[in-house]
Amino acid sequence: MAFLDHHKTLERNATLLLGASLVVVLIGGAVEVVPLFYLENTIEHVEGVRPYSPLELAGRDIYIREGCYTCHSQMIRPMRDEVERYGHYSLAAESQYDHPHQWGSKRTGPDLARVGSRYSDAWHVQHLSDPQSVVPESIMPPYAYLSNQLLDGEHIGELMETNRFVGVPYTDDQIAQARADFTVQADPMGDTDALLERYPGAHVANPDGLPGVSEMDALVAYLQVLGTMVDFSTFTPDASR
Repeated sequence: MAFLDHHKTLERNATLLLGASLVVVLIGGAVEVVPLFYLENTIEHVEGVRPYSPLELAGRDIYIREGCYTCHSQMIRPMRDEVERYGHYSLAAESQYDHPHQWGSKRTGPDLARVGSRYSDAWHVQHLSDPQSVVPESIMPPYAYLSNQLLDGEHIGELMETNRFVGVPYTDDQIAQARADFTVQADPMGDTDALLERYPGAHVANPDGLPGVSEMDALVAYLQVLGTMVDFSTFTPDASR
């Protein structure tokens, strides 16, 4: 009863209740934040995860610009139904170079965390151009105009420098070769050795088959890399974390 009497006093005194709430919030915040200062890195290093290539980075910006993240999440939760449908649960390391991350909280369409290499380039172009021709029940709008929007990559190096400023480890060489790498990734007949050395596993293709680098090419390059950087057949979680 004594405890309940004290609780009634707390509930009836607005100033006291506000002060007690503040103390509880501060304690809870400290418990969550303080340990982070004693960790060298809060993200487990995973072999294979790399920064986006220039074309993938440009495609990611188009993905954000078109609002794709509002209907498609990029975070597979560690639950049986999600893993069986989409694949291995998402790792924090897979989003460490995303600013901002594309986890999402709503799925009008399927999760895209593992969509890379699941479909052909032709499928992606057809799906983006006329979604209902591939998935009749889809409510996704068409994005055929992306094939008509050409990109010259003039400012791709500056975009990479901005990402480096917020922590993405692009090297001086990667930034210096940004425009060349941007162009050659959409040219299957080009010399891609240097590109693939800088960005292992980069998907080289001209998805829409048209001259030049289009926004469609960039978006498909981004979609085709999602979930492909980590070899989950050999991946072993760090049990110490």
